Amino acid sequence: MGKYYVTIGIEMHCEGSKTNSKMFSPSKNTYNDLSNDNVCEIDMGFPGVLPAPNKKGVEQAIKMATVLHSNIPKYMYWERKNYYYPDLPKGYQLTQNPPYDCIGNGGYIDIEREDGSTFRVEIDNLHLEEDSAQMEHLYNTSIINYNRCGVPLFELVTKPCLHNADDTILYLEYIRSIYQYLGISEADSKKGQIRCDVNVSISDDENTLGTKVETKNVNSFSAVRDVINYEIERQSILKDQGRYNEVEQETRRWDEETGTTVRMRSKVDAIDYKYFVEPNIPKIKIEESWVEEIKKTLPELPYERKNKYINDLGLSDYDSRILIKEKKTSDYFEECLKLGIEPKTAANWIITMVLGYIYKEFIEIDEIFLTPERLYKITEAIKKGTISSKQGKELFNLVLERNEEPEKIMKDEGMEQISDDGAIKSIIEEVLSENPSQIEAYKNGRTNMFDYFVGQVMKKTRGQANPSLVKEILTELLK
Repeated sequence: MGKYYVTIGIEMHCEGSKTNSKMFSPSKNTYNDLSNDNVCEIDMGFPGVLPAPNKKGVEQAIKMATVLHSNIPKYMYWERKNYYYPDLPKGYQLTQNPPYDCIGNGGYIDIEREDGSTFRVEIDNLHLEEDSAQMEHLYNTSIINYNRCGVPLFELVTKPCLHNADDTILYLEYIRSIYQYLGISEADSKKGQIRCDVNVSISDDENTLGTKVETKNVNSFSAVRDVINYEIERQSILKDQGRYNEVEQETRRWDEETGTTVRMRSKVDAIDYKYFVEPNIPKIKIEESWVEEIKKTLPELPYERKNKYINDLGLSDYDSRILIKEKKTSDYFEECLKLGIEPKTAANWIITMVLGYIYKEFIEIDEIFLTPERLYKITEAIKKGTISSKQGKELFNLVLERNEEPEKIMKDEGMEQISDDGAIKSIIEEVLSENPSQIEAYKNGRTNMFDYFVGQVMKKTRGQANPSLVKEILTELLK
């Protein structure tokens, strides 16, 4: 089954969650637990209403097109994509019709693998449209939530240029992070803000495209990986068995319970949606000066931050990749740097402690009680020798457990280290006087007794003695 050449194309839909209103109406663009609350006459397609494009949504699309090295047209207009479905109250979707009037045409983006190599993903188009409503299918009925209807939706379509699941997921993860860094979307799959259509084909050689099979509305990157691997296997088995005619151009869906794709309908080369230009929105000229102004506002992107972390801050490639993967994590790290935490110290605490906690608690890093300011107080106490590294980890856990300030907990728990030379020397002398046989053993070559003495000192001081000072004074006394 590894003898076939695999070709993959991805259509990634991302909801724009960072505009105040929807794409063509003044309805709020907010994630709302109350169904059908963010809705107005324009969203529902009432007679006589007039849509108006959201300028910020267009600006965001231009930013994304710039990052993708896409061609931005001189004029922009919307078309009606006509089809009937309950989640589309108007009976059509306001969209852009590839390849004629998309906000981004062509382009590419280079993706880095973990081994340091790169691969290029060619872009077919980026177009801006409105999202449909959200449907939930129950046992004997379906319900519709129109809050999502009309929300800005960015659809990014690649050319058939990917060839395995690993590269596809790397591409999707990086595009997701770009949406976050550009301030276009939270790109949160738990809120349904990311959906993918996955096109997979196999052929006998790289010069021939096989029959494309599309799997619609895949809601997570792990599911995208599963879909690709399943389709490669399914199509390969059919070809191995000589059943070439059973690999047909069709639309399928992913069934998570069975781990299989399921046929929905056959698909011809071009579906006739009867596109026509939206008559209520005039053609908009995209001034070059406006595009240049937008380009100047582009922020530092993930790979740029990664290179800065490696080259300027001395972090490892592994640590840098983890820090940039989510913008919120990278922002947390950046805030730690501004407060004065050493880069490697901040990276270690975030990667080993902070991320471990938020993954366990299923929360976002900006929801954690231990803010960069509180982490600074912990690391500064360790740096000054007020508490030990071990106590620092204990303090970290207590801050999160009690939702109290680090200083208060240090005071309540009596955590401050003993760093007085005289006091530590007195305790060490007491320990040595109580352990003459261990001293003899140490003199006879059992150097592991040194750690025993350190342990006894820490026990007597309830872990509050400064460890480095204990070792220094103990070494002198044992001489």
